[in-house]
Amino acid sequence: MPSVVRRWAWTGVFAGGLAMYLAVLATLVDTGNPNYLPSLILLGSVLIPATFLTFASGRSGQWQVPALTLGTAALFGGVVGTVVAGVVEYDTLRELGVLPALGIGLIEETAKLIVPVIMLMWAIKRGRPTRPADGLVIGVAVGMGFASLETMGYAFTALISSGGNVGDVETTLLLRGLLSPAGHMAWTALICGSLWSYAAAPALRTALTVPATYLAAVVLHACWDGIGGLAAYILLGLISVGWLLWELHRTRALPLRPTAALAPIG
Repeated sequence: MPSVVRRWAWTGVFAGGLAMYLAVLATLVDTGNPNYLPSLILLGSVLIPATFLTFASGRSGQWQVPALTLGTAALFGGVVGTVVAGVVEYDTLRELGVLPALGIGLIEETAKLIVPVIMLMWAIKRGRPTRPADGLVIGVAVGMGFASLETMGYAFTALISSGGNVGDVETTLLLRGLLSPAGHMAWTALICGSLWSYAAAPALRTALTVPATYLAAVVLHACWDGIGGLAAYILLGLISVGWLLWELHRTRALPLRPTAALAPIG
């Protein structure tokens, strides 16, 4: 496949996904058959996240991470992340009676790291080559899975609370879909990129980058949940996406390095 096709593959994903979504929506409206609602919610939840993942994966003109790896990261990372975060948030709220935005950010950003950390440790054990760009794309995939599952839940809740109003479902899918690259996908990608950076080149600088990036992602997440408002979303979104795009650009030219083991920091 020519490199230019890979770079622009995201447009095909978006166009194809949008066509399927509109076809399902038109059929739902014409027939009034509620059996089409799950398909509508599924397609609407994954359309923009899948488009952004394809963009991040193919921006260099190469499929740098195998599709199976990305699919595994998205599926298991999303399911494990939402389940663990949901349980911990519920237990914390029940024990403390309140769960501040910073607590939500801390819990969810940690839960989303479970699967990518396992994947990284497996790569290290097998001595497979890795690079920070791989971590960024895998993080985007995990964030996609988490964000898509969350959006499905919010869309279903909107459907129930509105008494079956499809318009409310569409609004929820559109808003959360547009915001997903600036939220979970960016934050998880940045943390995973820092983890892969340390695995590729263990040193004090790369080691310190991991907690610094993690804390920055938690703070961005907390501000996103705690401040609210269009202006805040735009500002935080520009920071998150801008940072991610810069990292994607900066790391794509870095060479692959084997990661047989992590060397001592120093």
